[in-house]
Amino acid sequence: MTPRDKHGDGRAATVDQLLAAKEIAICCGSGGVGKTTTAAAAAAMAAVRHGSKVLVVTVDPARRLAQALGLEGIGNDEHQVPAEAFQQAGVTPRGELWAAMLDTKQSWDQLVLRHAPDEDTAHRILGNPLYQNISSRFVQSHDYIAMERLYEIHSEGSYDLIVVDTPPTRNAIDFLEAPARMGDFFSSRLLRWLIAPYRSRLVNLASRPFYQVADRILGSQFLEDIAEFFILFQTMYDGFVERARAVSRLLHDRRTTFVVVSTLEASPLHEAEFFIDALDERRLHLGAVVLNRVLPEYLLDEEATRTAERIESRAAELAAYLDLSAERSQVERVLTEVSASFLNFQVVAQREAEQRAELAVSPEVVATVPFFETDICDLGGLLRLGEAIWS
Repeated sequence: MTPRDKHGDGRAATVDQLLAAKEIAICCGSGGVGKTTTAAAAAAMAAVRHGSKVLVVTVDPARRLAQALGLEGIGNDEHQVPAEAFQQAGVTPRGELWAAMLDTKQSWDQLVLRHAPDEDTAHRILGNPLYQNISSRFVQSHDYIAMERLYEIHSEGSYDLIVVDTPPTRNAIDFLEAPARMGDFFSSRLLRWLIAPYRSRLVNLASRPFYQVADRILGSQFLEDIAEFFILFQTMYDGFVERARAVSRLLHDRRTTFVVVSTLEASPLHEAEFFIDALDERRLHLGAVVLNRVLPEYLLDEEATRTAERIESRAAELAAYLDLSAERSQVERVLTEVSASFLNFQVVAQREAEQRAELAVSPEVVATVPFFETDICDLGGLLRLGEAIWS
């Protein structure tokens, strides 16, 4: 059986093999579990090992990614990680690593310019008094434009692999559903009812009291601005619907995979299980689960366990034997505490191993990352993390 066929069904055996066969990897997880650094580490490893042109794009507003990659800042446009950053990390990449961070306003502007039926309509939308506020704060705005941007980048075909760092888990569900929800909104009865009087300039008897009250409270100009904006925006409706369907096809494509990042603490693990179920329900491919800050494997070693038990039971005898220039009682106490601590950590490690086994049912790969003694703040740190998850 080849390494790639370790499961017996052709599935990948490692994150290395998984990403070698994919064009998009979408990293999801709750906040504070190392999702951003995991996404960047996976992208960096693919650039170094596969010789690929790789882009890591974050839709999370955190700025740690730019710092870790040695970039002064990341914006909507892609920036290549400089060769000096790899040199400082002591590696020579076979490929290229690029990075981008979603700029919601700029992405919306580009979307309007691309999908508006003509230049005049595009500039009327961009010049509408409500546009700037709506494009940055409208429900599903950020999530929708993130999917739009992902689709656009992939369609350009400039990258062999795109690694996406999503918002925290339950927001990531919105990230997946945003295209369909946006399309549903622009075809909703509520929106048609709101703008119909301004489209036809006629107010029927049933709706006249509502608009008379609304005009007094909000002002007729405000309502007209709303109506004009959505009337203009509906000229792009066909483009929205077509793109939403295309994005859905892309997410379900065999070249796209999802990576769920978590720790084995109760709350993040619950979120990870929630998202795994959500992916299964939507029939989206779960390629890997990456578990950060996992206790080391040696805690599960049977011989190490027996050694700790012997030390604990014979601490007094060992203290008498050891010449440490210290009181025998102090040496005995230290030996007892150290062995007991090892055995306590072993109980936790065994529980973690059971949790990993339960999680291994769904994804192709379960990768674990141990505690790191120092924070990951540069490309060298990202590559150390990447080595841990890679194979």
